[in-house]
Amino acid sequence: MPSDFRLPPVGFGPGSQLAQGGGDELSYMTMPKDMAVFIPHTPEVENPDAVGPALALIQEVAAACTRIATEGGTRQFDLAPLDAGNRALVADTLGEGEVSARLRGVPPLAVQETRFAGVWVLSGPGTDRIEVGAIPGALRTRAFAPLRPARGAEAPKGPGVINAPPIYAELAEQSRTQAPGAPPHVVNFTLLPHTEDDLRWLDAALGEGAVTILSRGYGNCRVTATALARVWRVQFFNSMDTLILDTLEVSDMPEVVLAAPEDLSDSGARLLKVLEAIG
Repeated sequence: MPSDFRLPPVGFGPGSQLAQGGGDELSYMTMPKDMAVFIPHTPEVENPDAVGPALALIQEVAAACTRIATEGGTRQFDLAPLDAGNRALVADTLGEGEVSARLRGVPPLAVQETRFAGVWVLSGPGTDRIEVGAIPGALRTRAFAPLRPARGAEAPKGPGVINAPPIYAELAEQSRTQAPGAPPHVVNFTLLPHTEDDLRWLDAALGEGAVTILSRGYGNCRVTATALARVWRVQFFNSMDTLILDTLEVSDMPEVVLAAPEDLSDSGARLLKVLEAIG
């Protein structure tokens, strides 16, 4: 029986033809050349004595990075006591990295990773501090506080809801039984058959938690807490903002947003080099 399937033509497209005039050289498609790398930034300090508190705090942050890289945990540093000049030097030294987060509820918090992985700046009503760790503690402890409650298996089902209820049952079981620190349990919608009604029903069944995290790099990764404990929505977008991977993950915290111990150790060493350069 003849098939409608056709192989793509071979020998066509950029780079496949000889240059005009019978030359032997092929023309190749332009490949990406730029790569994101860390570029050291050394703040200009005219009078080191005037910014002694800021330099001392950065020294403590570097030491905390090195310790937490091996021992784990977190450590916080209050920025409120610094005057405007010292606070500006800390901000200039640390800069902004690729991961940011929003914690809603009371009190709300904005979280921004600095250009030193594992060093985070937290701001909000009555809050101006640095936290060193894989992820700020508040993003763990308050993540699943419901902004939109989970309706569970009782969420109303439309006619197109087909595969969502067993997926929800699987997630609810993992949420209830998964031990802290266990490997993540992932449901990948990119590989599973589902309908738009399935996704809408799961959204109602799982509800919405208090934390949204955005990791920017070659494209974006958006991590959103649901209102069901330990269940996260993890979505990857390419540089054109097209969704390329859509998952639900049961875990303490998705690994994609965590600073690894190696990152923290490297951040401690780089902070010390910045302090040496300031002199």
